[in-house]
Amino acid sequence: MPLVTFNYNDFINLLGYKIPKEKLIEKLPMIGGDFSHVTGDEINIEFFPNRPDLTSVEGIARASRAFFEFKTGLQTYEAATSDVSLTVDPSVKKIRPFVTTALVKNITMTDELITSLMGLQEKLHVGLGRNRKKVAIGVHNAEPVTPPFLYKAVDPDAVSFVPLAKDEPMTLREILKKHEKGVDYAHLLEGFDKYPLIVDVHNNVLSFPPIINGSLTEVTPYTKEVFIDVTGTDRKAINYALNIVTTALAERGGTIYRTTVLEDGKKIVSPDFTAVKQSVSVAFVNTILGTRFKEKDVVTCLKKMGHNAVDSGDGRIAVEIAAWRSDILHEVDLVEDVAVGFGFDLFETDFPKALTFGRTLPCHNLLEGLRGIMIGVGFNEVTTFVISNEEDEFQRMGLIKGKMVLIENPIGEEYSGLRMSLLPSLLKLLRENRHHPLPQQIFEVGVVVDEQAKNRHHLAGMKIDAKANFTECKSLVEKVLRECGCKPVIKEKSHAAFIEGRCASVLKNDAEIGVFGELHPKTIQAFHLEHPMIAFELAADLLQ
Repeated sequence: MPLVTFNYNDFINLLGYKIPKEKLIEKLPMIGGDFSHVTGDEINIEFFPNRPDLTSVEGIARASRAFFEFKTGLQTYEAATSDVSLTVDPSVKKIRPFVTTALVKNITMTDELITSLMGLQEKLHVGLGRNRKKVAIGVHNAEPVTPPFLYKAVDPDAVSFVPLAKDEPMTLREILKKHEKGVDYAHLLEGFDKYPLIVDVHNNVLSFPPIINGSLTEVTPYTKEVFIDVTGTDRKAINYALNIVTTALAERGGTIYRTTVLEDGKKIVSPDFTAVKQSVSVAFVNTILGTRFKEKDVVTCLKKMGHNAVDSGDGRIAVEIAAWRSDILHEVDLVEDVAVGFGFDLFETDFPKALTFGRTLPCHNLLEGLRGIMIGVGFNEVTTFVISNEEDEFQRMGLIKGKMVLIENPIGEEYSGLRMSLLPSLLKLLRENRHHPLPQQIFEVGVVVDEQAKNRHHLAGMKIDAKANFTECKSLVEKVLRECGCKPVIKEKSHAAFIEGRCASVLKNDAEIGVFGELHPKTIQAFHLEHPMIAFELAADLLQ
C-alpha cells in the first residue's frame, strides 16, 4: 500500500482546524488506511491503493475535513481561465495518444510542498499510472518556457536536450540507454520508431513522456508558476491524475488556471472539476450492510466522505462525486463509503444465527492426499506465484510459444501472464536457493491456467542432486500414481525441456495427464542452475 509520510503540524495547517494528535491517530485509519509508525510529530500511514487521492498530505487533509465533520460535503475549487494551449499532433496518436494540462500560479514552494509533490507524483505513477504505462505526470516551472505548446512524435536521434539530473544534452535514444529513468522505462517505448515530446513555441523541450522532463523546466524553491502535463493511454486516468495534482497544489494556496488542449479539431478545457452524478438506493445500502439506515442517515454518511448527497424522495439518494475520486465506479462503491462514513467501529457484532458444519470438496480431499504422499517420500512443499511470464514458460523451457493468458496492465515484465505449468515456478525457486546444500527436493500442488483460460490443479515435483536419474523419477511417479489408485500407461516422449530418451509421458484413457524425466542441461542452465535434475508434472484433476 502507498505509504504517506507527513508532519502533524503541517497537516493541521492544511486542515485549518484543530484536532488532537491522539484522536487523529485513532480515527484517521477509519477512512481506509493503516498507521505504519509515528515518531514524534512525523506520521506514517498506508492507504489502500483504491484511493489515489489520499496519497498526499493535501488529499488526506481534504478528506479529513469532511470525515471529522469540520466541513462536510463536496469540496470545491475555483479555476480561472488562461490563454495557455497545447496542440496534439496526429503523429503521437499511435504511441501515447492522450494528454491533458493545467497551470497553477501563486505557489510558495516550501520544503513540505516539494517533498509532498514529488511523493504524490511517484505514487500516482505506480498506482493509477501502472508504472507510467497508463499515466505519466510532468510538473514544470512555467516561467522559462513560452506557450503555445506542442505534443508531437519525433525521430529519437533528431532531437536532443538536457534531461533532469544531467548537465549535457542527450538525444532521446541516448536517454533510453544512459539515463537512469530512461533505462527503467525504455520498455514503454519498445516497438516505436518515433518518441513523444512536448515543446514550447521556441522548440524548448518540456518533457519526453513518459520518461523524463527537461532540466530547463526543473521546479526549484523559487518556482511560482507550475505547468502540468499528464500523458497516457487512458483518458479517464489522466484526468483523474491531473485533478489530484492540481487540487493538491490548490490546498497549498495555489491558483488553478484552465488550459486548452487542441485535439482533432476539438478544444478540450482542463482541468475539469465537474462532479460525477450517481445515485444509491437506501434499501440496497441496508441489504449490503445489514443496517436499518434512514435516508437522512445515508446522506450524513456520504457527506462525511466528501460527497454532496440529497434525498430524492423515492428511496434513493442523489450523489455528486468529486472529480478526483477515481475509486467510485458502481453503486456498491457508494455503499462502501456509507459504511466508512458511519464508522466500521460502530457496527454491532453478533453471533451466527445457525450452527453449521463445513466439509472439504472431493477434489480438495484428493489434493490434500497428494500433499501427504509427497511429504511421505521426503519432499518439501512450496507455494509459488500463479503469475509468470512468457520467457520462463516457453523460451527457457525450450518450448514453442503457446497461447498464454496475459495480464493487460502488468506491474512488470516478470509478472505478465498466468502460468501454464508448475515446473518453471519450481525452477525459479531452486535458482533462488542454489546456495543451499544438495540434495534439494520440492513439490507444489497448485493452479495453472490452460489455453482456454480455465483453472486446473497440477502436482509437480523436482529434485536437484548429482545422482538424480530417470529411474528414480519413474519410481517416484509410479508411487504417486499407485497411491492414487490410478493405473495409467507410461510411454516414451520427446519434450524440449527434457533429455531425449530420458523422458516419458503418463497416459490415461489415451490422453496425456503428465510428463516426467531428466531435465535437459539447456533447461537447467537457462534458469542459472548447474546440477542434474529430475522433474515431473501431473494433472491432479485427472488422477481420480
